Amino acid sequence: MTKGSLSVISGFSGAGKGTVVRELMKLGCNYSLSISMTTRQPRNGEVEGKDYFFVSTEQFEEKITTGGLLEYAAFVDHYYGTPKEFVKKQIEEGKDVILEIESQGGAQIKRIFPEAILVFITAPNAEELSKRLMSRGTETPEAVYGRLRKAEQESHIINNYDYIIVNENNKQAECAAEIDTIIKSAKHAPYRNKPLIDGLQKGFDELIKEYVRTSGGKSENKS
Repeated sequence: MTKGSLSVISGFSGAGKGTVVRELMKLGCNYSLSISMTTRQPRNGEVEGKDYFFVSTEQFEEKITTGGLLEYAAFVDHYYGTPKEFVKKQIEEGKDVILEIESQGGAQIKRIFPEAILVFITAPNAEELSKRLMSRGTETPEAVYGRLRKAEQESHIINNYDYIIVNENNKQAECAAEIDTIIKSAKHAPYRNKPLIDGLQKGFDELIKEYVRTSGGKSENKS
């Protein structure tokens, strides 16, 4: 069975990454959305193992100590993180795992999982991002300002990502199609095909040895 992959999707608040991820999940049955682990209590309608893995603070901190998380962060007095074993199991089963997390978490993932594909979603420019945040109608001016301050900080992390997708005119389906192409193309990278390369090298080595043996020890050094 061919191993799957891990793709990290991050982006500014207001860039549309959540909708892009939902559109991406429609494009192939092989995609698997990673499930986060959290110490907060389940909300109405949330299901264990589907929405989150709900654990105690002690259990979460044990995962931190034993290296059982790909990334984690604390937010509003609760921990959130990505369980390593769940992701590894999905990849071993051939699934292409999609992980939607903050940009700081993306950097953690890359250190632990160098072959991960990191994609950052942005609006065309800062002004457009600001307009989208204000057009929501659910945020106070102070909240919008806070999100813009955070976006400014995140803009210095984008260089750590492998790809940038510009969400023009909120065309999330087109962005999802671009990411789908990136993930499928990455399957052809040499580091994703080491067994094939090893097999070719071993095969050529055996053929050359057999040629030398059957030709009485004579070999030609021709390119």
